[in-house]
This record gives sequence, C-alpha cells and structure tokens, in this order.
Amino acid sequence: MTTPLQAMTGGDFPTVLWNDSADPRELAQSIAWGAVGATCNPVIAVQCIKNDLARWQERIVQIAQERPTAGESEIGWQVEEKISLEAAQLLAPTFAAHDGRNGRLSMQTDPRLARDANALADQAVHFSSLAENIIVKIPATSVGVRAIEEAVARGVSVNVTVSFTVPQAVATAEAIDRGMRRREVEGHDVSRMGHVVTIMVGRLDDWLKDLDARGEAEAALHEGDLEWAGIAAFKRAYAVFQERGYRSRLLSAAFRNTKQWSELIGGDVVISPPFAWQEKIQAAGEIPARRMDVPVDPDIVERLLAAFPDFRRAYDPDGMTPTDFDDFGATRKTLRQFLGADEELDQIVRDILIPAP
Repeated sequence: MTTPLQAMTGGDFPTVLWNDSADPRELAQSIAWGAVGATCNPVIAVQCIKNDLARWQERIVQIAQERPTAGESEIGWQVEEKISLEAAQLLAPTFAAHDGRNGRLSMQTDPRLARDANALADQAVHFSSLAENIIVKIPATSVGVRAIEEAVARGVSVNVTVSFTVPQAVATAEAIDRGMRRREVEGHDVSRMGHVVTIMVGRLDDWLKDLDARGEAEAALHEGDLEWAGIAAFKRAYAVFQERGYRSRLLSAAFRNTKQWSELIGGDVVISPPFAWQEKIQAAGEIPARRMDVPVDPDIVERLLAAFPDFRRAYDPDGMTPTDFDDFGATRKTLRQFLGADEELDQIVRDILIPAP
C-alpha cells in the first residue's frame, strides 16, 4: 500500500521531501519514504548525541585527546561536523542521481558568528569543503544577506535559515542570484549548485500566537486563523519566486500541523518536516493532491492582516528591509534558541570531559 509520503515523492509532483534531522535511524527511514535531503544544526546535533550518548561520549573523549588544546565549543562543533558527514554519506547516492539538485545535507553556521558576515562566509566555505553534497545554512538577517551573497560567489550552495517572511525570502533569493552572477562572471560552472530558501512557517505562526496571547491583536480572529499565517506567507513567496525566476527553491520547515505539508504540494519546493511529523503524516493517511496554487481563504488572510502589523510586514514582499529582519520577533526567538543549543552542546562536552564529582 502506498503511503502519503511515498505518494508525494513517487508521484508526478515536483515537490520533494527532506528530513529535518540528521539522526541516522530517522534519516534512513525517511529516505525509504522518498526523502532526498536532510539537515543538521546545534539543536539537532544535541538531540543526536543524546539519542546515542555512549557512542558520542567515546568520540568526544577521542577528539579531546587528539586536540588537547581545543575548547568545549571547538570539540562540540567537530562532533556536529561528524554527525553531518555521516548523514551526507547516506545521501550521497541521491546527490549523484539528482546531479546536485537534491541529496544534500544542510549544515548550519555557528549562530555566535551572526554579527560577522566574513566569518559566516568563511565558515560556510569550510563546511562546503567537507563533502560535495553539503549545503550551508546562513541566517536571513541583515548581516546574513551579505554573507549569503559572498558565500555563493565563493562556490557554496546555501540554505537560507532563520527566515519566516516573504521579504526575507525575496531579499535572500536576490542575494543568491547576485552571488551566482559574480561566480559566472569569474568563469565558474554553477550548474551543480543547489540553493534553497527556507521559510519556517510554524515559527511565523508561533510569533503571531505570542502576540495574540499578549493581547496585541488589533482585530478579531476566528478559531484556526493562526494556523494559516505561515502557509499564506509561503504561498505568497512562491508566487513571487515563480514570477521573478529566482534560481533557488523555497523550503518549508518548522512544522506545527499537517496542512504545512498538504497545502504546499504541487510546487517546485522542498518540504522538510521533522521525522515525528513525517510519522504523523503517514498515520493520517491523506493522499497528497496539488494544492500549492490553491490560495488560502482570502477572509483568513484579511483577518490576519487586520490583526497584526507583523503579519502585514511578513506577507508584503516589501514589508521589511534587511535591517528590519534583525528585530523581527521570530528572528530574535529563533537565534536565542540556536544560541541556547550551542550552550547545551558546550555543557555536554564539559560534563563528559570533566564529570561532576
């Protein structure tokens, strides 16, 4: 019997599935369901270590012995590289079969470098050098937009992250295209570069829910309206991408409901649910249908626009400039979570190397 994910990935849709995890057991199953990509970041790396602590504890001790002067963060990030490269190896056959368009493992730049465009670009180049099917995550901040163009110009395939809105998607897609043109002018082949621009649809929903809980909605909402904000922004961004012909695909991430899968099928996009959400989609049994071009109910969109200035900023392609990205609520929340995961990874390394008495 064909399952929902297998129907999506094995059908005639241009939509593809990536796995929002680098855990080898989850990734292997997701590949069996048709996944052609995956991701790693500090949050995912921490969870992978916890899921197989005995193995990674031994590896952390070994790294510390090999690099006796390395600090906790350096050791932690080397572990993240190891986790990412194992996942990249699982995807290598897909990368070869898709000629670079899919089969990629996303590695995330260190959020502690978020204020330094040169440092982000340098780390992106380093990560890209680790395996031919690495794609590197750079945040959609004012600094990140500059780093994205520079990294692409230096040959890095980029996955834009910390991105929740149409203006962020547009600005970073344009930065990618500028980088591609610079690389072409220098005489480099760009045919096997494969860029994606993420919209973390569920995190836009989360931010508006935060505002609603604070009593900051400026107009009445109907039950369920807040489950559609990220989907509406994604569909608006997709229409802009199609109209302007950007050389990157949109990627949907940060799932909060199965509509963030079913409503986006049919577009030339990547859908990247965490493994637990893939299991929920499989269990629900809904057979996918083309819905990318089906608009969100205009009444829902109008209520969201009336209720939240931040949704107006998120939905309008010109609603924010790159300088505005840094202060957007979802940006600050997400960067703080990634920084917290860095701290947790440091703590894991510390506890292994210097156990509590």
